[in-house]
Amino acid sequence: MTAKNESSGAAPPMRWYRDRAAWSFIFLRYTPWIAILNLVWEVAQLPLYTLWTEGTPDYIAFAVAHCTLGDIAIGVSALALGLIAMNAGAVRSWRVGPLIAIVTVIAAAFTIFSEWLNTVALAGWAYSPLMPTVRFGKFELGLSPVLQWLVLPALALRLALARHRS
Repeated sequence: MTAKNESSGAAPPMRWYRDRAAWSFIFLRYTPWIAILNLVWEVAQLPLYTLWTEGTPDYIAFAVAHCTLGDIAIGVSALALGLIAMNAGAVRSWRVGPLIAIVTVIAAAFTIFSEWLNTVALAGWAYSPLMPTVRFGKFELGLSPVLQWLVLPALALRLALARHRS
């Protein structure tokens, strides 16, 4: 097979997963922003969980580190799934608005599942009375973790792209 599309004679478009600039963007621009923003969010929302009053300082530090690493995995995975869903090409051709929408939906959906799994099914953590909640089906869903994923992916992508394009 040749490097050109046989029907049009044009070279096939660069796919994001074959573009070194895309991988560089994801790991050197987006990942640091999603990590920093989520670390700040995790620390800020600590009083919204019972861990804040029931956990030891060492366990709280472990939980923040653990949750931040999980947030990084969610953020990077949601971005990769968004790029796959959009059949994205090189970074310069990304349609940022639709990409942000897809990444946000993926990350928020995962968060809703994770909150149910960890607060209801496994009872691994609990909300403090300070956590604003909304009924989601048969369980109370904390608003802070959902807002986290409605706000931070878009912010991280915008910050990473602003620096990338400047």
